[in-house]
Amino acid sequence: MRRFVRPPCLLLLFTAVLAQPPQPPSSDPPAEPQTPPARRDVVIVTGTWAPLPLEEADRAVSSLLVREQSLLFSNVIDFLQLDPSLDLRRRAPGGVQADLSIRGATFGQTLVLLNGRRMNDPQSGHHSLDIPAPLDAVQAVEVLRGSGSALYGSDALGGVVNILTAPPEDWHARLRLAAGSFGTQQQMASLSGKVGAVAQSLSLSRDFSRGFIQNRDFRNLAASSHTLIESRLGRTGVDLGYADKPFGAQDFYGPYPSWERTKTWFAGLHQNFPDKWEAALSYRRHSDLFYLFRDNPQRYQNHHVADGLHASLRRRDRWQSGITLFTGAEAFTDRIESSNLGVHSRVRGAVYAALDVRALRRFSFSLGLRSESYRGAFDQVSPTLSGGWWANSRLKLRASASRAYRLPTFTDLYYRDPANRGNSALRPETAWSYEAGADFRPSGSWRLQSTVFHRRDRDGIDYASASPLGPWEARNITRLNFTGLETSASWRRGAHLAEFSYTGMRAVSSLPEGLFTKYVMNYPVHSGIFTWTGTAGKAVARTRLGALERRARSPYAVWDASLAWRGRRISPFVQATNLANARYEEILRVPMPGRAFLLGVELR
Repeated sequence: MRRFVRPPCLLLLFTAVLAQPPQPPSSDPPAEPQTPPARRDVVIVTGTWAPLPLEEADRAVSSLLVREQSLLFSNVIDFLQLDPSLDLRRRAPGGVQADLSIRGATFGQTLVLLNGRRMNDPQSGHHSLDIPAPLDAVQAVEVLRGSGSALYGSDALGGVVNILTAPPEDWHARLRLAAGSFGTQQQMASLSGKVGAVAQSLSLSRDFSRGFIQNRDFRNLAASSHTLIESRLGRTGVDLGYADKPFGAQDFYGPYPSWERTKTWFAGLHQNFPDKWEAALSYRRHSDLFYLFRDNPQRYQNHHVADGLHASLRRRDRWQSGITLFTGAEAFTDRIESSNLGVHSRVRGAVYAALDVRALRRFSFSLGLRSESYRGAFDQVSPTLSGGWWANSRLKLRASASRAYRLPTFTDLYYRDPANRGNSALRPETAWSYEAGADFRPSGSWRLQSTVFHRRDRDGIDYASASPLGPWEARNITRLNFTGLETSASWRRGAHLAEFSYTGMRAVSSLPEGLFTKYVMNYPVHSGIFTWTGTAGKAVARTRLGALERRARSPYAVWDASLAWRGRRISPFVQATNLANARYEEILRVPMPGRAFLLGVELR
């Protein structure tokens, strides 16, 4: 394994940054990355009916700021490791393929959005994180923990992750080059500018590695375009994206030398009219080519192509100061052509209404109701109720209750192989979620947050068997109840920010004795994360230490760290992952790499 920076040198650099006092601001224009802004400066759009300051949210919502820290991370997926309520189960580094769950939900019960448009794949939730946007195109990742079906429809039982691209800025160009362990190479380029009423940004990334073990190589390509046009019609946004990921899949789906290639195409149109209306239309296409034996593709292979179309129309009426009524309608189509699953399609529609009442820094109240139909009228009704109250200027109390649901994927319904079998008689999953929490700021430097949550799943879908070795069949699990606690404490002093966060949960199920399942009972019972980010002059550093204990498995801890020098035109950086060289598996029997380094430079 080739190493570009020795661990002792990296630790000395971190010590030097931490020891220096905060420096006065430079007269030069600000360079990236910067320390994340304070909570009150962040405006969120996820989990709310309209954009709000983060401190005004009545739900457990977090905002992970990407653009300000882009040199300290390798890809967007890495940012999801900063929230202990997000269970990221990767099969490989580099964002190759990963499952994401929130608050113990399965990967299929988490909704992923790109600028508010659905990325969940109707074939399988394994592909929901195939995001057609390079790291340099992303501004932030927002996370709604808890049910979100009243706002977004199917799949949002555990929560919602919304990846937001950066709006085009004044003219600038960036080029990023990096190389590191296991033959890793990375190139990124972006160009952004504005001419009159038209703003445009283009981003491209290429990331590949020979793999840390045999048949774990990958080659990632992503490209995106984002356009904003101001006119008499209002603001028009056009998003285009493409991603191509071929990778070795050794042991991903059993003890086989497999290979897989996924491709994603995305096109989105959003229109904000000058009055009360806004409309959006998006199209997503995803293909998945799988060989069970890489050296003998004809022995067993699957090829799936899934298409999804999403259209929405919303109206906002402000009756008086602080009272707003939201109404809207949405339509969805899903279709798949598969060598294994066959040809299937479904169409569904939804209508919703929500009343939002806010007295700034005193109380807030939100009530919403959504009805979604996929077979006939009122197939799924998803109500939501949330409220917040400022006890004083430092303490806010909040609570919510909501119902969510998820339709089975085409894989759940129709998949067939010698070890796994779908079930066309599956019922949709449903869940009621409840939470209560408090946000407390004892001083300007400290912020404390805590949330207690409870979710009651019914008809949850999982693969079950009378033997731990299978064969497996998709089934509705009658009952599964999750109860948990989320807590965090953050401290900010000048350009230094430290945060500790913890999530713990327990589940009670009605599984018959002697019945084994693949996914639902593999949740983390304890997850804790410590992060620190700081700047000194032009140097910026971060470190993350995360410890996780999954049910019925041994705990493990992973330590990552990064350091960058913010030059005006040239910014070198080094990223280190798994510094303690821990042996761990996020997916059972799929090992993750040991200590690795990435050394690079960004040119502006």
